[in-house]
Amino acid sequence: MPDVFADLVGQDEAVAELRRAAAAAAAVLRAGAADRAPALISAGPASPGEAGDTEPGLLDPSTGMTHAWIFTGPPGSGRSVAARAFAAALQCTYGTGCGECPGCHTTMGGTNADVRMVVPEGLSIGVGEMRALVLRAASTPSGGRWQVVVIEDADRLTEAASNALLKAVEEPPPRTVFLLCAPSTHPDDVSVTIRSRCRVVPLRQPPAAAVAEVLVRRDGIAPDVAQWAAAAAQGHVGRARRLARDPEARKRREAVLAVPRRLTGVGAAFDAASALIEAAEAEAEASVSEADATERAALETALGAGGTGRGAAGALRGAAGQLKELEKRQKSRATRAQRDALDRALVDLAGFYRDALTMALRAPIDPVHTDTAALAGAGAQKWDAEGSLRRLEAVLACRTAIEANVKPRIAVEAMMLALWKG
Repeated sequence: MPDVFADLVGQDEAVAELRRAAAAAAAVLRAGAADRAPALISAGPASPGEAGDTEPGLLDPSTGMTHAWIFTGPPGSGRSVAARAFAAALQCTYGTGCGECPGCHTTMGGTNADVRMVVPEGLSIGVGEMRALVLRAASTPSGGRWQVVVIEDADRLTEAASNALLKAVEEPPPRTVFLLCAPSTHPDDVSVTIRSRCRVVPLRQPPAAAVAEVLVRRDGIAPDVAQWAAAAAQGHVGRARRLARDPEARKRREAVLAVPRRLTGVGAAFDAASALIEAAEAEAEASVSEADATERAALETALGAGGTGRGAAGALRGAAGQLKELEKRQKSRATRAQRDALDRALVDLAGFYRDALTMALRAPIDPVHTDTAALAGAGAQKWDAEGSLRRLEAVLACRTAIEANVKPRIAVEAMMLALWKG
């Protein structure tokens, strides 16, 4: 197994900072200072000359360890990858994230008892889930190192869930570390009070060359395919891998990039909107259907389905509430999957109009979509820079509207009309 940070592409500065922090955390444990951990780890930076005066043992935030972190960056930058790798480094026997010891293996494999991953399946993370998580995180680490809580998509925390988390971050248990992942530290993503108690690790969009190198080295993808996929995915490592390996993903992308030449009138605009929505729904259905069926079968079996003993049928009838709750969670997950699939399509479409804009401006920038560069060039001549920019803004406005819970079909139809009218 390679070093736990090996999959964090193009983030050398962040990796260096996380390595220093993991080493500092290991030094705390080696010094036998676990009983003083609350004083030794603090999120807030001290003013010059203040360390040790108001809060004894406050570490220098540039070199030491702290109990709460926020990983920020654009989609595909590796926020959750960085958080998981840092969690593994904290559990590493040597404190370096070697990738060889049991702590690294179990954390990267998702089986470490002291690392809890919160991966929202629905549109939000509720207060009940967060309170239960905070309660469990207060327990003593079974492995003798750290309790680590990783919250992916922390921007989906409800207000009540944020307040529950804030209480734990303000008064952290002795050896608990919180790792939050969010697009930014804007108040719409992370509350100001939580942000003020965390150290921020900003990640950048990895360069296409670095993504291509990882696809070739780790996944055995041909160099030319890897380079194309890395550019088309706009630095998103996971999407680049899907494009390189999944023919269906390439077909969906081709259908999205065919939209501009289909917009010949009002009727065509509505047809294109319907096709885009239906494609996102089909992709989401394919991604969640198997998991839904497995979960339902497991729950029904646990509740006595198929049993012939006394009271089996009555027990199953009495379990209707639990089945309904499962269906509610699955519906929320399906909605999230549809939104994510649609957003990927909109990112591809934005890339096309970005190419048209750069060509209209004669900017010395390589196109995102090399296979539709000729079509983008024709669009640039027809629309000029101002028309290309208006169309790009229409796509971005559609993404913003969907994030604000506008019905996807309404937002996409409005976008298609704007693209047609220019």
